[in-house]
Amino acid sequence: MKKYLFILACSLAACATPLKKNKPQDLYSQKMVETRAMRSFYTNRSEQELAKAHWDYVPGLVAYSVLEAWEQYPEKVEYYNLVKAYADYCLKGQDTVRVGESNIDDLAAGKILFTLYETELKKGNKADAERYKNCATFLRNKLKYKHSRIDASKPGAGGFFHKAQYPNQMWLDGLYMGPALYAGWQANFGKEAGADDNRQSWDDIAHQFITINKFTYDPQKKLNYHAWSATPEDENSFWASKTGPHKGVSPEFWGRGMGWYFAALVDVLEVMPKDHSQYPALTAIVNQVAEGLAMYQDKKSGSWYQLLQYDASKKADGKGDAIDGEVYNQCDKANYLESSASSMFTYAYLKGIRLGVLSKSKYMPLAEKAYQGLLTNFIRQESNGQLSILQSCASAGLGPAKDKSRTGTVNYYLCGKDVTVTQNEGKAIGPFILASLEYERR
Repeated sequence: MKKYLFILACSLAACATPLKKNKPQDLYSQKMVETRAMRSFYTNRSEQELAKAHWDYVPGLVAYSVLEAWEQYPEKVEYYNLVKAYADYCLKGQDTVRVGESNIDDLAAGKILFTLYETELKKGNKADAERYKNCATFLRNKLKYKHSRIDASKPGAGGFFHKAQYPNQMWLDGLYMGPALYAGWQANFGKEAGADDNRQSWDDIAHQFITINKFTYDPQKKLNYHAWSATPEDENSFWASKTGPHKGVSPEFWGRGMGWYFAALVDVLEVMPKDHSQYPALTAIVNQVAEGLAMYQDKKSGSWYQLLQYDASKKADGKGDAIDGEVYNQCDKANYLESSASSMFTYAYLKGIRLGVLSKSKYMPLAEKAYQGLLTNFIRQESNGQLSILQSCASAGLGPAKDKSRTGTVNYYLCGKDVTVTQNEGKAIGPFILASLEYERR
């Protein structure tokens, strides 16, 4: 921890050099892969090395970005070998991994398994290929058949719980973790289950996006609230609004929450059959997200703030949040430009344009400005040549009842004990690599 704090202080002070506007030959995807993803990174303040990282959505996101870099630059075989080593380390010779009951975060790392399966099958390595396929199928089936859902007596019926400890709650984050993995499985193996099952599964995937959009979208702000509870009276949903047109929603619009959501939409639309009945609905939602976020891009920097609807003049109130006689989240820190959300938005805009679901003429200038903003605002070159990515939110969540500090307020997102500002976090490294890959392939 002392080493980490020194590195953070050093980088934020004078030990790093801001990058100038990138040149055509600058491949920041490769630079970030080789100086960070292939070495070590942080996840919720814990240092990890990818080859021996645990099965979790953060190392999984980094691994996925490295694998995408290999697909774009196939001569970089060491990228592929590292991701395979990570998968094999987690599988330990088996064809399943340990995941929590109805924990949607535990599924996202499975996105690497589709490319690993295809590649090993082409090599004639059927044993490993089958292990990867079996694991992907295990994760998809656990979500589709066993994951807790909102029941038919409640609004949002059929929506996946974010986690078992958050009953009847859907968070924007969860769409990237579960339904996007589900869509990858359907695109690769769905026809094997038969036409009816495949069609129903795509209906189920679309339903998750349509449901959460219905309950979290604010047409005046043109943003989606971080989370929604179908049972706002439940003690685990103490943060949820109890009345009004947005009953059940959390109080604020969190940058990375919308980043996960935007990225999930473009990733699913990439593989969803274009003739599916709900393809137009998801296309409409991704355009809605793009339009709303465009309103909140900081005009000077090209980036986005931790709390999307405010600029740097917004501060925590210094009083904190008083709940049940306790005071939490007490500070007067200001809102700040945040790197992981800004990277996710840049990635999703560029990919959406490439896929043809977002207008190139309307959004390419915004996306290019956003990418230059990443380099200017967050990417630094250290004295040893490594890149660092600064100013990312370490973590954020809502509740449950046993943790009343996670209130979802402005005070929480700026002062919460788990919502610290950090650097070289996997949740920023992975999206920056993905954004760079999209920028480099324009």
